[in-house]
Amino acid sequence: MNLVYPGSFDPVTYGHIDIIERSSKLADKLYVAVLLNNNKNPMFSLKERMDLIKSSTSHISNLEIICFEGLLVELFDHYDLQAVVRGLRAVSDFDIEFQMAQINREMNKEVETLFMMTRLEYSYLSSSVVKELSSHGAKINKFVPPEVYKAMKEKEKR
Repeated sequence: MNLVYPGSFDPVTYGHIDIIERSSKLADKLYVAVLLNNNKNPMFSLKERMDLIKSSTSHISNLEIICFEGLLVELFDHYDLQAVVRGLRAVSDFDIEFQMAQINREMNKEVETLFMMTRLEYSYLSSSVVKELSSHGAKINKFVPPEVYKAMKEKEKR
């Protein structure tokens, strides 16, 4: 089974890495699909985000990092995919993700969504929280891989 794990990953966190590692064990091939959203002002460029994911997940052999723009369901037309993986941190995530899963299924009847519960130690973690903490000088090295930490500190110097 081929799975896709979509997201902005700005930046990729240990919570993301956990979902990637666990879902890669269920998949023949796992695609990590990095969203290019021109309406957002990301800290990292698309290429930087893809490179940071690649360096943070180099130990996973059945992983391919791709990018996409537009609708997630369109990836099913271009890749041999069987399901979308979505991480859930809290009940509030489920409400949003449930709606998205229903919309995706309505747009393409072949799109299945698999929900994976985030490990308890990452249940509060998000890219937005990491960026906010970092902007105030908080130590974030326990939330992101070393290469992401270094890249964030370099961005903040500019």
